[in-house]
Amino acid sequence: MRVSVPTIPHVVTTASSTPISPAVAVERIAQFLSPGNVTLLTGAGVSVDSGIRAYRGKDGRYMNPNYQPIFYHELVDRSAKGYMFRQRYWLRSYLGYPPVRDALPNTTHCALAALQYTSHISRLITQNVDGLHRKAIAHVWDDDLISKRILELHGSLHRVHCSHGHVVDRDTFQEWLSAHNPYWKDYVVGLEATGQKPRTNPDGDVELEGVSYDDFVVPECPQCALEGRHNSNQKPAVIFFGESIPVVVRNRSFHDVERSDRLFVVGTTLATFSAFR
Repeated sequence: MRVSVPTIPHVVTTASSTPISPAVAVERIAQFLSPGNVTLLTGAGVSVDSGIRAYRGKDGRYMNPNYQPIFYHELVDRSAKGYMFRQRYWLRSYLGYPPVRDALPNTTHCALAALQYTSHISRLITQNVDGLHRKAIAHVWDDDLISKRILELHGSLHRVHCSHGHVVDRDTFQEWLSAHNPYWKDYVVGLEATGQKPRTNPDGDVELEGVSYDDFVVPECPQCALEGRHNSNQKPAVIFFGESIPVVVRNRSFHDVERSDRLFVVGTTLATFSAFR
């Protein structure tokens, strides 16, 4: 299977721009948003000030040239090799999820939420999987309205599903991982006791070097067990490299853009194909 990791579109790298003062920038943005009916598209840059680092720099290229993502076909492979990929992913994600779970919306999230609340921004599409846009406005909007106005293009880290479609919230899955991996549970407890926080990637995992994944246990789906089968093929409800965005999500993103009068882009270089398209 041939899968290409996207890079920044050439049209972005060749675009020229003249620096302007913050005051002028604010005035231009205010004029742009004032008519309303705006769709907002956001990326990882919005969450950096919440402690979630971006993969890419301001030029849209990977800051770590040796970055090697786990591809979708690797994660869901039913063979022993696929289980090894899941061991690697879930150990790194087990350590990286608590900082994402506990992260708070920053001033950018809150400012954008205010613009949503005043209806200057009618719809929000985010590439981020951290849930911070939802958290920023949850005190004034209910879940139903949030789901109608905020589209998580690449999914959410806060849910997990098995290969047969059984869904569980991420906190529960974290408890399963802890129960099956007491050594790593103690490791996490030690980090929290000393106030240490591992460097978390936008997708909620951490970089680990010199670590063996062989003994890490990926728990089986209990619902599948009740249905008479063993199944440890579990993945977070996020879109992996090489995985297609669900048709219903893709079509809604197109619809949200097409029904708006203006598109406002914040915190992204549009270097992923789904966002650029």
